[in-house]
Formats: sequence, C-alpha cells, structure tokens
Amino acid sequence: MEDLIMNSAILAVILLFGALLLVLLILRFVPIGLWISAIAASVKIGILELVMMRFRRVVPSRIVYPLIKARKAGLNTQSVQLESHYLAGGNVDRVVNALIAAERAGIPLGWERATAIDLAGRDVLEAVQMSVIPKVIQTPPISAVAVNGIELKAVAKVTVRTNIDRLVGGAGEETIIARVGEGIVSSIGSSETHKEVLENPDLISKAVLSKGLDSGTAFEILSIDIADVDVGRNIGAQLQTDQAEADKRIAQAKAEERRAMAIASEQEQMARVQEMRAKVVEAEAEVPLAMADAFRSGRLGVMDYFNMKNVAADTQMRESIGGMSDSGAGE
Repeated sequence: MEDLIMNSAILAVILLFGALLLVLLILRFVPIGLWISAIAASVKIGILELVMMRFRRVVPSRIVYPLIKARKAGLNTQSVQLESHYLAGGNVDRVVNALIAAERAGIPLGWERATAIDLAGRDVLEAVQMSVIPKVIQTPPISAVAVNGIELKAVAKVTVRTNIDRLVGGAGEETIIARVGEGIVSSIGSSETHKEVLENPDLISKAVLSKGLDSGTAFEILSIDIADVDVGRNIGAQLQTDQAEADKRIAQAKAEERRAMAIASEQEQMARVQEMRAKVVEAEAEVPLAMADAFRSGRLGVMDYFNMKNVAADTQMRESIGGMSDSGAGE
C-alpha cells in the first residue's frame, strides 16, 4: 500500500513537471505577452499570426511594437507590409518613425517610397528630419588664384535640405562639396584682383548659387555663404621667379655648350697647326736630298752652294741685328 502511494506521488510530480515544462515551451514559442500588448493597444493581430511569424523566421517584437506605434500615430499600415520589409532586410522601426515624423511635418511620404529609401541604404528618418531642419555643410579650405596671381583660401557653408523625391539615386554630400568647390575656384579665378573678392565675397556666393549645383543630387541648396577668406601666396610672382630661374639655367646650358664648342674648335685648330708644322719639317728634310741630287746631276756647283750659304748667313745676321734694335727701342 505504501509503495502504491509512493508511486502515485512520483507519477504526480512527473506529470506536474511535464505540464510545467510544456507551459514554458508554449510561452517561449507563443508570444502571449506581445499579443496582450497588441490587444491593449487596439491592434488586431491574432495569436496564430504571431506563431506563424516565428515559422517565417521573423522576430514578432520587430513587427508588433512598430505596428502599435504606427496605429497610435494614425498610420494605416498593415503587419504584412512591416513583415515584408523586415524579410527584405530593412529597418522597420526606422521606417515607421520616419513616416510618423513626415506625417507630423506635413511632408508627403508614402510607405513604398520610405521603404525604397531605407533599402537603398539611406537613413530615411534623418532625411525627413533634414527636410524639416536644413543641414549646414562646411567645405574644407578651397584654394584658388585670381587673375593678378594672388592665392585666396575660402571656406564656404552650404545650407541644404533633403529632396525626398530625388533621395533614391541622388548624389550625396561629397558631390555638393565638390561642385561648390569647383564654383568657388571658377569665381575667384575670373576675378581681376584678389581685392575684389575680399571686398565683395557675396559675389562668389551669388555666382555659385546661380549655377544650379544641386541638380542630380539628393539635396536642395538653400544658400551658400562664404565663411572665411584668407590671402595666401603670390603664385604669379612665384611662377615668374621659377620661369626666370628656368630661363637662366637654359641660358647657362647654352653658354656652356658654346664654350665647349669653342674649346673643341681651338683644339682642332691647334691640331691642324701641328699638322702643318709637320709638313714644313718634312719639306725642309727634303732640301738636303734635293741639293745632293743637284750636285750629282751637275745642276749645282760648289760656288753656287757657297754663295747660298753666304746669303743665308747674311740674312740671319740681319735678322739678329733687327731683333736687337726692336728690343732697345722698346726699353
């Protein structure tokens, strides 16, 4: 009898433990708490629908809480839409917040466009906020040179707001900064002197703003203000100095080339002189041979030879006397 009572007690404990485990599993798999929250917020969503979300690998809380928020804000959104956007990889909560903000601000923004913006990788909530409160983009210092060669460094502040219609596929802030920088460089470069820019910096703003730089971008430019203009280097004078230095080096190179050519020509002339002297020595060496041949042939006699030697000696003496006279007169 006691064994039967003990077995009954053990069986009852096992059944109680199994029932408790089953309840925990049901509570874990079936989001009863979310269902109660939805019912309390007057959002009609069935408990079976929440269970099916888990089978579709959808986190129910990521759908129920944004749905409650949207219904409380008066948006006519369905759980199917939220679930579809979640499965597509979008941020449901951010899209709902953006729709609520757009509704409050009176900005026409539908569910399809909001989800498209979110799936495109842009922050749709930030875009709506920028449509209400414009954003100021500051450019880095932009260097430009006026016609007179003076460098100016300008910093501009660009006030933009989001254009919801062009947000998908439109260019970002980098394009705005690049286009504004290009316009500033063009405006300063067309100024005759840097003083004109320093006296009227608003001329740059007007010139840049009139070019329609926001076309093809996700923003609308409201204003362009020149925040700071600093005078830099005298680029024109530096370029002239560099050009003069280059011309000087070219002239030196050409002069060195002419000098080398003159030295080469001088060496060539000296070589030719040595060549002529060699020919003279060669010709003088042939004189004794010619005289010997004349003796043998009888064309030259002994007296003729002595007379020639006397004439040569007399000529040498006269030249010596003439050289002594010239040196005395010089003293």
